[in-house]
Amino acid sequence: MSMHSEEPKAGAGTKADAETIDYMTDSRPIAAGEIAPGCKKRDPIVVAENVTRSFGGINAVDVEYLEIPRHKITALIGPNGAGKTTLFNLLTGFDTPNSGKWQFEGNSLAGVSSYKVARMGMVRTFQLTKVMGKLTVMENMRLGASNQSGEKLYKALFKGIWGGEEKRITEQAEVLLQKFKLDAKKDDYAASLSGGQRKLLEMARSLMVRPKLVMLDEPMAGVNPALTQSLLDHIKNLKAEGMTVLFVEHDMHMVRHIADWVVVMAEGKIVAEGPPAEVMKNPAVIDAYLGAHHDVDLGDSEGIKELAAELEADDESIVGTENAGIISSDVIATETAEAGAAPATGAAHGRRSAEEPNHGEQPPSTVKDAE
Repeated sequence: MSMHSEEPKAGAGTKADAETIDYMTDSRPIAAGEIAPGCKKRDPIVVAENVTRSFGGINAVDVEYLEIPRHKITALIGPNGAGKTTLFNLLTGFDTPNSGKWQFEGNSLAGVSSYKVARMGMVRTFQLTKVMGKLTVMENMRLGASNQSGEKLYKALFKGIWGGEEKRITEQAEVLLQKFKLDAKKDDYAASLSGGQRKLLEMARSLMVRPKLVMLDEPMAGVNPALTQSLLDHIKNLKAEGMTVLFVEHDMHMVRHIADWVVVMAEGKIVAEGPPAEVMKNPAVIDAYLGAHHDVDLGDSEGIKELAAELEADDESIVGTENAGIISSDVIATETAEAGAAPATGAAHGRRSAEEPNHGEQPPSTVKDAE
């Protein structure tokens, strides 16, 4: 999939314009007008309207209007229980909403099965990886290819029908495995891979359908730091190759450095969206995560250190407990290292990374959305 082969969509300009766009340096505005929750985009690939999902008497998702920009990396962030994974499940056909409609490239997805959604070019990965451990890495990759002749029973009996197709699929899989540095593992069982390698395998397998939109649910969760940069590079490469990326993530450092656009959810609603630098300063975002501490900038290293010190002295703060949330020790350490300054006293003490298990109490009045 080349950045120079994408056909223009509505509002994307002429074909000649589309053929010369470098998606990594494209600086055209993403929003079509004023930036606000639910604002319209210059060229959306997904449009969702009045999508709701309730569990018992609680609204897990209540999205009035949302557009996902094409050829951009969009981060979907929010505290635990905000409804992010539930929204993923609704958009991709893994769950059924109580109401609403949504479109992918102008095609309605309401009532469309998840496997049909994937065949249309909208694929997703999972927070808990879904690799098939008793199959080899190569067999996992082959399963990712869609519309295979051998999937039909009467054709599966005759290798002459599907043999050539399997050879082409295997060649495609080998190219992807080499790109993700998993080619040496292709004959190993998937169960033998580390957590980070399974994330890479799941991402590589999703590309077997040649998708237009890749949805990643917490791609960094449980990944060894040694593989973090590799995953980041692969996500940016998806954009370079003309794909659109939507990902859920808790790591603000990652969000600020690779996302073109950020959408913030809290209690099932879209409370803010915009460029990362602006969203991190938004009082509604800070309030969604941290309550009443509105005078800090989550996108600035000094702001994070000041907030950490302030929360440390706050008797009502959750900092220092297992449910510490957004201000994790690794974020503090990274921001401090980049700023070339010593960490605030006690700033990292007792904080839990968002990737670590939470054994404390759950956030009140929310439904935990499989995060």
